[in-house]
Amino acid sequence: MTKEEDTLDTGRLGDIQKRLGKSLPNDWVLTTLGEAFKWGSGGTPKRTDTRFYGGNIPWLIIGDLNDGVVTDSQTTITEEGLKESSTKWVEPGSILLAMYGSIGKLGIAGRRLTTNQAIAFTKPDPVDAKYLFYYLMYTRGDLASLGKGATQKNISQTVIKAFPFVLAPQGQQKRIVAEIEKQFSRLDEAVANLKRVKANLKRYKAAVLKAAVEGRLVEGRLVETEAELARREGRSYENGEQLLQRILETRRSQWKGKGKYKEPAAPDTTDLPDLPEGWCWLCVETIAFVTKLAGFEYTKFVKYSPDGDLAVIKAENAGPSGFKRTEFSRINSNTVSKLTRSQLKPGDILMVFVGAGTGYVARVPDDQPYFLGPNIAMIRIESSEISIPYIEMFLRSPIGNSLALAFAKAVAQPSLSMGSIRMIPIAIPVLSEQQRIVTEVDRRLSLVREVETQVDANMKRAERLRQSILSKAYAGLLVQHVLPSIAMAVK
Repeated sequence: MTKEEDTLDTGRLGDIQKRLGKSLPNDWVLTTLGEAFKWGSGGTPKRTDTRFYGGNIPWLIIGDLNDGVVTDSQTTITEEGLKESSTKWVEPGSILLAMYGSIGKLGIAGRRLTTNQAIAFTKPDPVDAKYLFYYLMYTRGDLASLGKGATQKNISQTVIKAFPFVLAPQGQQKRIVAEIEKQFSRLDEAVANLKRVKANLKRYKAAVLKAAVEGRLVEGRLVETEAELARREGRSYENGEQLLQRILETRRSQWKGKGKYKEPAAPDTTDLPDLPEGWCWLCVETIAFVTKLAGFEYTKFVKYSPDGDLAVIKAENAGPSGFKRTEFSRINSNTVSKLTRSQLKPGDILMVFVGAGTGYVARVPDDQPYFLGPNIAMIRIESSEISIPYIEMFLRSPIGNSLALAFAKAVAQPSLSMGSIRMIPIAIPVLSEQQRIVTEVDRRLSLVREVETQVDANMKRAERLRQSILSKAYAGLLVQHVLPSIAMAVK
């Protein structure tokens, strides 16, 4: 850390000290972490020396801290690595505090171990270790606000030692910790229930999507198939095979591409699931144009500008639940006016084709102009006989995702070619049935979204309650009834 970065923000420290010291009980003391405890930090053995790594000594990095008791580490070092570096032993019961990046992330040493230089530590005797642990959890945001650095916010031991510390009499510390943990236990139980609800909702959404694109039963048939509806009404109907033939005829008659017209490939149905009566399988290329932003186009034409009129959609904008809004990179449309194939339209379907999110799907919204960015493909539906929301729903469903990933190649990371995206099989009923399926799925998922909104609100409320518990505890007020209805909210 540079000298400039290590400079204390005395004004900010003064504000924190004033707030923490306000209206403390008479027998409490406002001091600093440096006056109350002796702090140290670790070091890193020379990375290029293989003699220093792979031993029996746990060596912690910030990623090993878990806001709880820490006993394991991703990396171990040898006795020689310990001896030939500035790292040092940390005794069991010591408090571990992240100084770089994730400022304030915590741990309690559950065994004798070592750390790198990004972690500060102290053995808080005679102060109760958990009293200090919860205090640092309570003031984590204040500590992080003192971080400095251009690319990554860091603090130093200088900052830690100058940071205010509220010290209760030793006889009260254990009672405060016990009360915090009693209240946290209730809160943790409620949060666990909320997480179970979220997990159940996630499974239900996947089940609805899977059932929708397979025409199966979920709590009764999802929608009546066109075949069933036609029999009940005593009429004939167009089945999926007939629809496919009409789509192919229209495709041939409207062909304006270069060279001789090429019939789209039919999917290999050998291992595909059986379909409901009146459905058929077809490939993406039968109904859609598929493209990506070419690498040479990206490097030659795409110049980012904060005030650009086009928002660039990237792989991060597609997730398991569809379109994800981010702080979009922006470009000026006049710089990419020749790249007509990458100018997105509302309703275009997007698919991530490389990286951890390979196979994720989203639909382009209609709120602003968008441009196709890197690592994500465009699937533009060209048939009026196909519901765009249905295709998005199919590709997002468990079966659609698995059919897409069956084409993925994985060397360093999974990836899909444009040719393989064109070959993804899709199960298709006639348009009227597609639309009924989309309507019913939207109805069910809208109810799920309402519950998810309530669950998310309660999760946030739980975090506010957790902070309220700590705030009252370190103001000398033992928390009594701060969880009035959170448990009821998940029953």
